[in-house]
Amino acid sequence: MAEGEEKNGIIDSMPLVAKELIAGGVTGGIAKSAVAPLERIKILFQTRRDEYKRIGLVGSINKIGKTEGLMGFYRGNGASVARIVPYAALHYMAYEEYRRWIIFGFPDTTRGPLLDLVAGSLAGGTAVLFTYPLDLVRTKLAYQVVGSAKAQAKAVIPLEQIVYRGITDCFWRTYRESGFRGLYRGVAPSLYGIFPYAGLKFYFYEEMKRHVPAEHKQDISLKLVCGSVAGLLGQTLTYPLDVVRRQMQVERLYAAVKEETRGRGTMQTLVKIAREEGWKQLFSGLSINYLKVVPSVAIGFTVYDVMKLYLRVPPREETEAEDVTTRKRDRLS
Repeated sequence: MAEGEEKNGIIDSMPLVAKELIAGGVTGGIAKSAVAPLERIKILFQTRRDEYKRIGLVGSINKIGKTEGLMGFYRGNGASVARIVPYAALHYMAYEEYRRWIIFGFPDTTRGPLLDLVAGSLAGGTAVLFTYPLDLVRTKLAYQVVGSAKAQAKAVIPLEQIVYRGITDCFWRTYRESGFRGLYRGVAPSLYGIFPYAGLKFYFYEEMKRHVPAEHKQDISLKLVCGSVAGLLGQTLTYPLDVVRRQMQVERLYAAVKEETRGRGTMQTLVKIAREEGWKQLFSGLSINYLKVVPSVAIGFTVYDVMKLYLRVPPREETEAEDVTTRKRDRLS
């Protein structure tokens, strides 16, 4: 009993921002791990590994299982979770904070989808800037294919493609080879993509919720449907920039194998892909991403709602009204 009261006391004493950070971080880690196998295959599709694109989704699953085993589906997931926990924590917290700041700074602002579009875009950009090096490391680890000793002996996996031994090794080798700029290689298309994607995701979600009957507003299943559709629409509209980002991230590895020229910018890479590989390559892996986005968003919304209830986060309208009242009082005094 005393233990429970002590835990409740700790939760109640936590500031709102800390609760939003914790709820977002837990949400990101669980949702990302649940779809890690599809994320690995999607990255292999995006980064020009012809042997995977040619054999398709089912063939890729069989190939990874035979050459790398079960853990092959989670290669790079450690870096992915290490990135997504702070990313999701910052994203959710920044979204809530930006929303409150906009409402306080512009009291006449309409509480609607446009507000969520702006707040979501700013939050997405903020989270990307703080966590991008971990995304770069995750992509590089997922890009390289590491087989068993037997598979390597049969030359199934070229040894020259086995570059990094883990997260720390990848991080420091990238830094030694290219410096601080190397850790942010491909950040431009990430920002170009996240601003519209994060904003559109929140925009579509809030717009769809407006059409839900009042008696079903708290229905979790409807929230999950709205969130999944919003994620799919936002992802489709911004997906080509995600492909460009992945290719820029692994360009150094790919150039070493294929002897290609390095150092292209965002638009140069996009034009090169469209010209040499066709516009369809800009949507390579999108079908897998659809399979990934639906459960990821569904799990994300569910876990976030549960965490907010567990941490006793007050309703958004209540915190916004309280924040505006407090700041007005401080201004008058």
